[in-house]
Amino acid sequence: MAAEELYDERVDHRFKGLPPDADGLTVRRLAAERRSLFDGGFTTPLLTLSAPALEHNLAQLASYARAYGLAFAPHGKTSMAPQLFERQLAHGAWGITAAVPHQVRVYRAYGIQRIFLANELVDAAALRWLSAELDADPGFRFICYVDSVRGVELMDAALTRPVDVVVELGVDGGRTGVRDADTAALVADAVAGARHLRLVGVAGYESTAPDVRKWLGELVALAERFDAEGRFADAEEIVLSAGGSEWFDLVAEAFEPVGGGLSKPVLKLLRSGAYVSHDDVHYRDLTPFHDRIPDKGSLEPALRLWTQVLSRPEPALALLNAGKRDAPYDLDLPVPQLIRRPDGTVLPADGLTVTKLADQHAFVAVAPGTDVEVGDWVALGLSHPCTAFDKWQLIPLVEPDGTVSDYIRTFF
Repeated sequence: MAAEELYDERVDHRFKGLPPDADGLTVRRLAAERRSLFDGGFTTPLLTLSAPALEHNLAQLASYARAYGLAFAPHGKTSMAPQLFERQLAHGAWGITAAVPHQVRVYRAYGIQRIFLANELVDAAALRWLSAELDADPGFRFICYVDSVRGVELMDAALTRPVDVVVELGVDGGRTGVRDADTAALVADAVAGARHLRLVGVAGYESTAPDVRKWLGELVALAERFDAEGRFADAEEIVLSAGGSEWFDLVAEAFEPVGGGLSKPVLKLLRSGAYVSHDDVHYRDLTPFHDRIPDKGSLEPALRLWTQVLSRPEPALALLNAGKRDAPYDLDLPVPQLIRRPDGTVLPADGLTVTKLADQHAFVAVAPGTDVEVGDWVALGLSHPCTAFDKWQLIPLVEPDGTVSDYIRTFF
């Protein structure tokens, strides 16, 4: 399937916040109506994406990767939205990164031809499916992590055709990945002895390392050691991959000199994902564009949750109609940004602070003198896009004037 087929889906009760009078319309028809977010029948709570901010972010990381000779496989777990995958590929992405087999299946259902699974894969049923998928499509390229001899044995037993793997380097106390180069060599030896695996590189996730530069140096050194030992003899290119949304500048710095002394071309693969929508708290402060390299680009928060004031039971308290089922709360609470009156007047949400979330309510502290009434809409900025997208199946894409120009379908 192509993402275009998503526009044939009909709008109904499954999709939170969409106009009740749109039931039965196709997404294509509803998008063509270009309804206003504010008087087009939408109900709150409602998560929206800013069209200009989204396009800005897509262009920024694509441009940054090109400037530093990096291939880009953005992590699709952030949005799980085939329409956004298509846009990322149109901006030059090499492929899309996944974290679990279900995500790989979604990607394949929508025609993604290059998938980097940044995780170990030892599930026999998933490996059998992968074998069949690779057999059915000679143009499909798949790469995944390995970090143990046992994992290699499980993969080799379940697979029925060759699969490309990279040895994952981790850190003490971190997530998956071998803890040292000697263990990495043992895993590479196991891959060399497997019938259905081919070693093509090394990779990992730098954000758990106490010293990111040092860890990146160790990753590069591991690739160079393996190449000198002839471990990539069957590979067409050497894959070197890292890079979340916090340290992509250091990844670019570490990877830039790699290649001249190696025996084969090097695919330097960056995997940042949260950039696609960015956010108003967590990644706002962590992105390298914020402080380390502000002259190299910028990202803009694209997500906004529109809510409504349900109750003012106390002078210093307001209750909004959005809670844990609608907004991320694992890293930070939502941040009030705007108040929109029923007459269309828009005011800054100064004096409002979200203090906690229940399942379906946000508790908001109201400072003295702040004028917010039952029925007002309140726009919330969010923190951590990965746990915002997963609460919404169909997200309006909004133009600066409030016109809804598209709808983004997610699959979690």
